[in-house]
Amino acid sequence: MEISGRHILITGANRGIGRAFAKMCAEDKAHLHLVIRNEDKNLVEELTAAGAKSVTVWQANLAERNAVNKLIQDLKAINIDILFNNAGQLTGGLLETQSIDEIYEMLQVNVNSLIHLTHGLLPGMLERKRGKIINNSSVAAYMYFPSNTTYAASKAAVVAFTQCLRAELKDTGVSTLLLITPGIKTRMFEKVVDVFGKHMEVPNETISPAQYVKMIREAILHDLEVLEPSGLTGWALKAAKFVKPLFDFEVSRRFHR
Repeated sequence: MEISGRHILITGANRGIGRAFAKMCAEDKAHLHLVIRNEDKNLVEELTAAGAKSVTVWQANLAERNAVNKLIQDLKAINIDILFNNAGQLTGGLLETQSIDEIYEMLQVNVNSLIHLTHGLLPGMLERKRGKIINNSSVAAYMYFPSNTTYAASKAAVVAFTQCLRAELKDTGVSTLLLITPGIKTRMFEKVVDVFGKHMEVPNETISPAQYVKMIREAILHDLEVLEPSGLTGWALKAAKFVKPLFDFEVSRRFHR
């Protein structure tokens, strides 16, 4: 699918992957619809200067069901071509030490709001016979290690949802792109080190958001269904999928309670 001239909705658009993706789409002359939780006074100016045809900001707390409902209603009159479900939260640590309130909020943002937004915008895409839904999962969906119980569960849910939806959408003109995201040098990755590093030796291979969104762009333009990492993370992902005993041995070697 082309990016130029398309109406693109991006959640979690004011930092990390979301902001970098918005800037890339602006450079490709797209119409941007940015969902953010907190006000960002520089965002519109920055993306307009980068070349966006238009920039609209939608302030919404995706941790609240009513806020997602309102966002969908507000978007009724807009023909969204690409939905990038990017917003996410991180939980981690030994399960008994995690906050149950934080777990519920993370699942609402990472899973429920992603499904809710897709459910709300998909009918319009189907009617127009055009659209793409991009869902941001993670290598954590396949690489199971201690201290990652709840976050990994949320990202595995994103994989299952996207793959089932892909099959449903065959021959409709609407497609999906599943991102199996590796370590990206963002504030969230810094939190990964803080949260998981207490009990695990955390791999430190990362790429920048700017590098990653170039890969996403190519995946969109070539209508790929899945974007997986390369490098050492790519090899670790293959081990987790296809040589699980070896992966589990390496994980147990790095873990301490």
